[in-house]
Amino acid sequence: MYKNNNKLRHSIALATALACAGLSVAAWADAYEDAAKKWVGAEFKPSTLTPEQQMAEMQWFIEAAKPFRGMSINVVSETLTTHEYEAKTLAKAFSEITGIKLTHDLLQEGDVVEKLQTQMQSDKNIYDGWVNDSDLIGTHFRYGKSESITDMMASPEGKKATSPTLDLKDFIGISFTTAPDGKVYQLPDQQFANLYWFRADWFERPELKAKFKQIYGYELGVPVNWSAYEDIAKFFSEDVKEIDGKRIYGHMDYGKKDPSLGWRFTDAWFSMAGGGDKGLPNGLPVDEWGIRVEDCHPVGSSVTRGGDTNGPAAVYATQKYVDWMRAYAPPEAQGMTFSESGPVPAQGNIAQQIFWYTAFTADMTKPGLPVMNGDGTPKWRMAPSPKGPYWEEGMKLGYQDTGAWTFLKSTPEKQRLAAWLYAQFVTSKTVSLKKTIVGLTPIRESDINSQAMTELAPKLGGLVEFYRSPARVQWTPTGTNVPDYPRLAQLWWSHISEAASGEKTPQQALDGLAKDQDAIMTRLERSKVQPVCGPKMNPERDAQYWFDQPGAPKPKLANEKPQGQTVGYAELVKSWEDARK
Repeated sequence: MYKNNNKLRHSIALATALACAGLSVAAWADAYEDAAKKWVGAEFKPSTLTPEQQMAEMQWFIEAAKPFRGMSINVVSETLTTHEYEAKTLAKAFSEITGIKLTHDLLQEGDVVEKLQTQMQSDKNIYDGWVNDSDLIGTHFRYGKSESITDMMASPEGKKATSPTLDLKDFIGISFTTAPDGKVYQLPDQQFANLYWFRADWFERPELKAKFKQIYGYELGVPVNWSAYEDIAKFFSEDVKEIDGKRIYGHMDYGKKDPSLGWRFTDAWFSMAGGGDKGLPNGLPVDEWGIRVEDCHPVGSSVTRGGDTNGPAAVYATQKYVDWMRAYAPPEAQGMTFSESGPVPAQGNIAQQIFWYTAFTADMTKPGLPVMNGDGTPKWRMAPSPKGPYWEEGMKLGYQDTGAWTFLKSTPEKQRLAAWLYAQFVTSKTVSLKKTIVGLTPIRESDINSQAMTELAPKLGGLVEFYRSPARVQWTPTGTNVPDYPRLAQLWWSHISEAASGEKTPQQALDGLAKDQDAIMTRLERSKVQPVCGPKMNPERDAQYWFDQPGAPKPKLANEKPQGQTVGYAELVKSWEDARK
């Protein structure tokens, strides 16, 4: 079965040569063990494991891979720094250590979702393993097309292919990939949060601090609420205008009609304002998309059905998005996409950004950038997002992207289990700390609390402090209320663009969005394509009935701009440290 495997990587070729030479099975094992030693010694460091523990973990992979050696396995993920490291380095290591030919493709996020949908609909295998956002958790457990990891690990063959050192409890995002049935459907592979970003060096300038207090009556610092964020945006854009001879702005965003405009909102913009209900990782019964569920069944997103997609909190959030972009961001921001706007703060003319992904950390810490000091430390910091006026204690506060391994039932079992081995390999404690340092998208508690991350912390602008803080749990992905993420998510950018362009008011745009979401969920209910927890839509009734009920949708506040509040960054970090003691 090993003849003509000339495409296999170095250690596999060596093992084949040994076999042809009539050497023992032990010699085969030696080839894979030698490969493991090479990778552990040269690449897989630092690690939270000792080299001996790493080799023991790799020895398990060598043994577990025996039934799959010689197979060609194909997996896919979106293009991120973390996944590039997996595709270029870890896939090669896995093939050499296990004898499984692993190809890790990189595609744009939309292409990954499109191909995933195609396999789910056709039941024809395209990839043996998928890294897709845990935002699809509600889709995966409802359609019955995805293999739950809980069930896979419990099956006779799955038990043999599940590492004893997997340690699911060590994954900080495991609650995000657990469905209402209590089963884990996806294995977290990388995570990054959507936080507040600001120029700490500017915020500490005595003349700017004095000027801000004179105008606004309180200290310039990390904004605790949206009122303070708005005041700071106005301050830098209109009151300061220039720093060191350069035109500066108090806000950055993007507004081009593009699919990425949908992410700008589905990635928890409404929850930051206070839309939806209390509950972690997502609001119940109404989540941050404004979708209400009852007994796991989605029942509506319009206020008239008990939803909150077009409620006062969502309208407020959308209005602020439009107002701030027009008034306080560079004029070109309105014509930018997500990817075009991302590098702008690193150019040195943005004071703060309320909606900033920690995935940008690596690009924002490159030597020579205007936002970097000569000693390799950043001039900027990241901090928790400020809260909108509708927000209440116990609600989620922001979004955290969690790319997670997903396996479909339409993939033949042997291929699925071989891909499962790779998923465990790239998330194993042997390699996860090094992967975290490369991509800065941590998945394990043990890695976050490691000495290596402590040493890196001063150069990462608050990333380590945030992930070690108790505040971290308030940043979560899209939850299980969303019954079909691909179909519903694509509605958002077309409707939000109507508000961004001024074609419609925020209320009109969100009324259209809520109506279209309800129409799709109604079709899902009628078609009965979701055998588990499918939609059961509420009849429409007067909106006031729902405003009179506790929780979301909340009625419009009389005052949507309370007094601005800020906190000093050092004080904020100290409060995190005290909370961990």
